[in-house]
Amino acid sequence: MNWLDKARVKRIISAAIAPRRAIPVCVAAVAGLAMLLGWPMDTRPYLELPASSELHDRHDRPIYVFLNEEEQWCFPRPLAQVSPHLIHATIATEDQRFHLHPGVDPLAVLRAARSNLRSRQVVSGASTLTMQVAKRGLPPTRSIQGKLRQAVAALRLDARVSKEEILETYLNSAPYGLNLVGCEAAAMRYFGKPARELNLPEAALLAGLPKAPTAYMPLENPSRARARRNHVLERMRDEGYIDDHEFKQACAAPLGVRWHDFPALAPHLAMHLRPQVEERSRLRTTLDSGLQARVEQMVRERLRYYPGEITNAAVIVLDTESGEVLARVGSGNFYDTPGGGQVDACRALRPPGSALKPFIYGLAMDQDCLYASETLNDGTLDYGRYSPENFDQRHRGLVTADKALQFSLNVPAVTVLERVGIERFHALLPRTGITSVVKPPDHYGLGLTLGNCEVRLEEMAAAYGMIANLGAYRPARVHELEPVVPERRVLSRGTCLKLFEMLEQTPPGEFERQLVPVSAARTRVAWKTGTSTGYRDAWTFVFNRHYVVGVWMGNNDASSSKWLVGATVALPLATKIFRSLDVPNAPAWPETGEDLRETRVCAVSGLPATRWCPNTRRETLPSTQYLHRVCDMHHPAGDGDRIAERWPGDARNWNLAAIRAPRTVERTATQGPLPERRDTLAIQNPSNGAVYVLTGEPTGDRIRLRASIERRGTLHWYLNDRYLGGSAPETPVYLDLRPGKHKVTCLAQDGVLDTVRFEVISPEDARRQDPRTPLTTG
Repeated sequence: MNWLDKARVKRIISAAIAPRRAIPVCVAAVAGLAMLLGWPMDTRPYLELPASSELHDRHDRPIYVFLNEEEQWCFPRPLAQVSPHLIHATIATEDQRFHLHPGVDPLAVLRAARSNLRSRQVVSGASTLTMQVAKRGLPPTRSIQGKLRQAVAALRLDARVSKEEILETYLNSAPYGLNLVGCEAAAMRYFGKPARELNLPEAALLAGLPKAPTAYMPLENPSRARARRNHVLERMRDEGYIDDHEFKQACAAPLGVRWHDFPALAPHLAMHLRPQVEERSRLRTTLDSGLQARVEQMVRERLRYYPGEITNAAVIVLDTESGEVLARVGSGNFYDTPGGGQVDACRALRPPGSALKPFIYGLAMDQDCLYASETLNDGTLDYGRYSPENFDQRHRGLVTADKALQFSLNVPAVTVLERVGIERFHALLPRTGITSVVKPPDHYGLGLTLGNCEVRLEEMAAAYGMIANLGAYRPARVHELEPVVPERRVLSRGTCLKLFEMLEQTPPGEFERQLVPVSAARTRVAWKTGTSTGYRDAWTFVFNRHYVVGVWMGNNDASSSKWLVGATVALPLATKIFRSLDVPNAPAWPETGEDLRETRVCAVSGLPATRWCPNTRRETLPSTQYLHRVCDMHHPAGDGDRIAERWPGDARNWNLAAIRAPRTVERTATQGPLPERRDTLAIQNPSNGAVYVLTGEPTGDRIRLRASIERRGTLHWYLNDRYLGGSAPETPVYLDLRPGKHKVTCLAQDGVLDTVRFEVISPEDARRQDPRTPLTTG
């Protein structure tokens, strides 16, 4: 009895002491857990994703994607770009109390434990979305200790990261079958659409895949996939995300699954930019994916017309104002083009044929060597070893410069290049962005005007973009990393306006537009073609103030074909592409404004008329052009009642403003005796070297421009090479003074000119001037 009493006493004492011992243990456990949860944690291993590299268009739509380092497709998207149906389906199926628990769901743990004990095997799990995200940053394991580490990591992660970030990471990292990681890759592969566009049955199908991606993979196991989808829909109904009607309707919907290829547009550009894309994971281009797809299809269709004859083509579409590339096709077929479809024909060096001619004419007009209206000679030219011929081996005789360019005549183009100088034109090309003409000018000779060099399509398109942008050049820009380069003035606005006029033609095949209502009339376009020697390359550039479309067609091995003529094969493709472009709500044709002025020219020579020209017409010329090259064909003859009409004796060095070795024909004058020719002109005000001091008074800083022969007719005045206007005795020209150094030029009707230079300064600058400097007030 004593022993029993002692044992009983011990049990009573132990029972009384045990809770007191357990309290410190529990406190220590809670403190340890708190310390563990509060310990600093690097969340990057859990949240970082193995993203595939993506090339996007201007609207942020993918146009080309690359596998990631693990040979998987993974396209992370923010939660805002995921369909709400998919979010609800995922939560309803995987973690109903996701927004309530702290990373681990105690109720789910108890439920799983009870089910597993009853079955004496693992039949249910308690993993939450947070635990599945936490598992990404831990070594893979199936042990109890590993599950505990996942639970602790989930608790710690939930305390540091928002629920939205956890859900976003899960949706972007969950397996969806095949080598698809994340909902975006799955949506694109199975449905051909981004995750944000998934409807209810599509979202339910994807939400059910991560549980067993291989077993439920819809392309191989459609019946299992359907059953799993309907189970997800049932869970969504039970959780209140959808009603019974939506549930039945979604369950009856077909799977709608098939294999969709990932975007693979503009493959040449993608391969060229791959290092930058992989470095940044995502790179945005200036391309338009819809337009890019259409243009690639148009190129393939065009090449089918010439099987075995023409096997390749390249296209560039530019926005005129910004210089951004909207579409870019490097070959007819990236994987199946004879000679290598991977060769980027937009960058390949090929002879341009006549496509360089507009730049020669533009330079000649800018250098005051040519008027668009003047008469050129399309005849036989003989330079010894070199004798240029026209494409059709015919000569047109006398032709105006604008028609010579429009008809792409070779002989007049050689005449213009000879007049400008090969060195000047050679120096112009780099300023237009054409960097491949690198040999000395003498290497090319006069044949440079006919394209005996090699150029790149992408650089030529940008050069034509300069003309379309009225003389302001900026390099073509194709992605966001390229800086926006300030415009560079290459040709004057007036010169480019004349090039617009000279190159405007209705493309062949569009003459029937005369039969459609005016409201349906198409926008005006200018265009130029080119064909290389031997029928090896066909070029076309179509442009206006909206767009520039450049097309090259040929063969990678430079083999010739009778079909390789710019106007025959490249122009129809370029026109079709141009007409498929959206028409902006802005003028397609430039306004002339004050950049062109009307001028009276000789009806025969097309040069500014003199008083001896019997017949004249009105033409518009760039305002910045000097009118000093006047008609040299007509002169007084005999006793003044006849006009002598002179013509050059040789086609070489053709210049009706300075006729050499003339042939003279006399004609009877129709307007009585002809006046004597006089060439005396001197600017009297401002005087050369004058320095003016601004007064600041109304009309006090204005001077009248005066010349020695101002009473003999109209004089044309220029300030800093910009046309001011014409003066006559009754209508003088006044100049408002502005600070700076200036140049005034006066041009008489007979082509004689005079130039003076002067300076305008402020009163403050005047006080700092050398007292010996003569000053004049305005």
